[in-house]
Amino acid sequence: MKIECSREKLHSAVAHAERSTNKNQNLPVLSCILLTAKDNSVILRSTNLDIGVEIDVPAKVSEEGDIAVPGSILYSYISGISNEKNIILEEKDGNLHITSSRTTTTIKTLPHNDFPSLPHIEHGYIFTIHSEDLCLGLKSVWYSASVSSMKPELSSVYVYGEDEYAVFVATDSFRLAEKRVRVDGYKDGEGMLIPYKNVPEIIKIFDGVDGEVDVSFDKNQVSFKYQGIYVISRLVNGSFPDYRQIIPKEFASEAVIIKQDLVNALKLSTVFSDKFNQINITVSPNEKNIQISTKNSDVGENTSVLHCSVSGDQIASKFNHKYINDSFQSVLSDSISLSFAGAQRPLVIRGASDKTFTYLVMPMNR
Repeated sequence: MKIECSREKLHSAVAHAERSTNKNQNLPVLSCILLTAKDNSVILRSTNLDIGVEIDVPAKVSEEGDIAVPGSILYSYISGISNEKNIILEEKDGNLHITSSRTTTTIKTLPHNDFPSLPHIEHGYIFTIHSEDLCLGLKSVWYSASVSSMKPELSSVYVYGEDEYAVFVATDSFRLAEKRVRVDGYKDGEGMLIPYKNVPEIIKIFDGVDGEVDVSFDKNQVSFKYQGIYVISRLVNGSFPDYRQIIPKEFASEAVIIKQDLVNALKLSTVFSDKFNQINITVSPNEKNIQISTKNSDVGENTSVLHCSVSGDQIASKFNHKYINDSFQSVLSDSISLSFAGAQRPLVIRGASDKTFTYLVMPMNR
């Protein structure tokens, strides 16, 4: 193998591929990125058997071939020669030689024949989504998934089609996030469970592109394809709970408040909250405000009064402030709607002018 290519383009591809490598004592080649020089490109492949990445980089190919290079070593080296424009990669005596205008480097390799092939979905379900919408949907909900593997369906992001929308949902049973984005060709009811730990890698890869992504999935795996980028992930085998049953249909009180005011008040509350991150929220329609109070016997106490538009009954409930804070990254409007189902019942958060995002927080009953 011998190629010449842009250092910048190779660095970007290696950065994405290296994150999907894995140190596996039984299969050491999984710590490598497989480089395949063919036609007018070099294809980078990596996998940890849970998620796989394949990226096509344009290159001048003098000799075709394959080579498996430790991903972390290759990434560190390519990152360290940032002043170079083009570099030459060549296999010599079973090792990878990299030549630039200022450096010559040799990296030891592993037998490439042991590298597993990445599966391609032959008879799956296909729809198209813009890369920005794909990342927005995943970013808006994935932090609500459970980090525990006890219930795999809860440590996943559930994606399904409904009324020309792709609906993204995640829950850890203490809070739930739902985001809807418009898509082309996603039939109602078709759904998949993407493992929680694979979602950040999917976001990082497609966050920097601008175009339509083809999504294909069957009962075992899902693939995302955009021009020279191909990502495949394992799917969780299970059933996501019927979460719509727990979202209240009616509310006892509702408040609309400027998002930044609420953010600032919760920042103060974290200083005085207890080890359970508990805050007390009191809705006062007569005074047209909500009060957020916290108390810590070792530190002190604090109460913030936020004037806002309030309707309904006076209600007092306790919540985990961290769960409420997490939702702000997904609210795109400047004002937030807080809907209370009742005392010590769920709180539903939405953007005042954006109904595509719904976030539910369960109360704390201690």
